[in-house]
Amino acid sequence: MTLSVPLVLVAVMVVLFAIGVYLLLDRSLTRVLLGFLLVGNATNLLIFLTSGAFGTAPIYGHAQPLDMSDPLPQAFILTAIVITFGVSAFMLALIYRSWRLAREGEDAVVDDAHDLELVDAETLTTDEVTDEELEREPEFDELGSDADEDTREGQA
Repeated sequence: MTLSVPLVLVAVMVVLFAIGVYLLLDRSLTRVLLGFLLVGNATNLLIFLTSGAFGTAPIYGHAQPLDMSDPLPQAFILTAIVITFGVSAFMLALIYRSWRLAREGEDAVVDDAHDLELVDAETLTTDEVTDEELEREPEFDELGSDADEDTREGQA
């Protein structure tokens, strides 16, 4: 059995890989997506070209096994199509999200009345706390912790 690969399809596959890799190396997410789609299609074409000679369908009629087409590369191509679709959908979501975040004024925070009063205030009242005052103040409420232990013991 001789393997005859159409040279036109090989040339198309090489061109798809070349353009796809070129687009994948760009910084624009849209071009990266287009490059990924081209590389996915070129990979499908590569699997198709390496699948061997064309023959009869394995489920049609009663042909000899050597005369049938191999169904495994076809299953690989279907799997590659599904994976390419899933990753491209994820990349489309990333592109949409980055577009939404880059829009002007969309991510602006609106000042409320209390914020505007603080901006207009002459001075802000702040009490300075010294290290001695921090040492004197207990970090936790001791009565609350004893009450919590009593309730835990009562539940047990």
